[in-house]
Amino acid sequence: MVSLHILHSSFIQTIELNSFSNSDFQVATPPVLTHAEYTAFLDSLPVHPSRLYFAVKDRAVEEVREILRNNPNLDFNWWGEKGTAFYIACSGGSDIIVSLLLAHPDIDVNVKDNCGCTPFYRACYHRHTSCVRVMLKDSRVKLNEPDIEGHTPLWYVAGNDTLDIIKWWIASGREMDLGKPGDVEKTDAIGGAKKYGKADVVALLERFKSDATKTRHATRVEFGLLDELAAEMFALVVFVSDGLLQIKDTTSSPAARFLNIARRFPLELQMLLCYRVAGSDKEIIPGKDSEEAFKSLAESLLWSSIFTTG
Repeated sequence: MVSLHILHSSFIQTIELNSFSNSDFQVATPPVLTHAEYTAFLDSLPVHPSRLYFAVKDRAVEEVREILRNNPNLDFNWWGEKGTAFYIACSGGSDIIVSLLLAHPDIDVNVKDNCGCTPFYRACYHRHTSCVRVMLKDSRVKLNEPDIEGHTPLWYVAGNDTLDIIKWWIASGREMDLGKPGDVEKTDAIGGAKKYGKADVVALLERFKSDATKTRHATRVEFGLLDELAAEMFALVVFVSDGLLQIKDTTSSPAARFLNIARRFPLELQMLLCYRVAGSDKEIIPGKDSEEAFKSLAESLLWSSIFTTG
């Protein structure tokens, strides 16, 4: 019987005598790629949804734009460590990325985290006013969704004195649920603001509760949101005066030119302009209330940046 020691020595000798040569195994030499070829190869690989998640997290705007544009079948609502890409964008405060994601039809804009908070809630929670403004423009975004404890976004921002967010919310014309009176720990925004001593918030919300239309118009004037509508009216007034009535006014200031031209219009037309721009909810009687309303219009227009230049 051959001993194990002899067998072991024989095996070792065999290995030493028959050492492997390079010719025993044919190893393929990898091709040398140019930078362009390497980039093209990477671009050809399937994109994992985590790439969008991390691009958003890193605030890589151009990369986010590219991923959204070139990957129509991507799972845009893939849940990463801390939420979806849209959720992360709203928590992080990049209004540009929020806008890019909102433009995509497959984004779930109302996804909730484990606490029941929507992306809009998180944007309010972190006081990202610019993101809130963008989200207010999208009708798909639900604004009054409570978390699992019943707290609403408005209740939270009211209690934390986030006055600018509340103003933009009012100015947007979107639904604003003031909550159940007396439920100061969860939904009653006015009651909650009173409890935490936020006097400015209380005053604003009580004005809104008393007269939503008037308060909304006042905030729109304050933020210059009449610009677009004012520009439309300015163009109309100039067309009517120059094209139809042959009124030539060479005043350099757009605001002054508008006022000079419009004052020459019949009171009925002034009334119509006031109603269109100011959004008055009361009936204006020509010859009686139109002059007052026109002055209100002029004041509103002068808030707008379009009439403060030139």
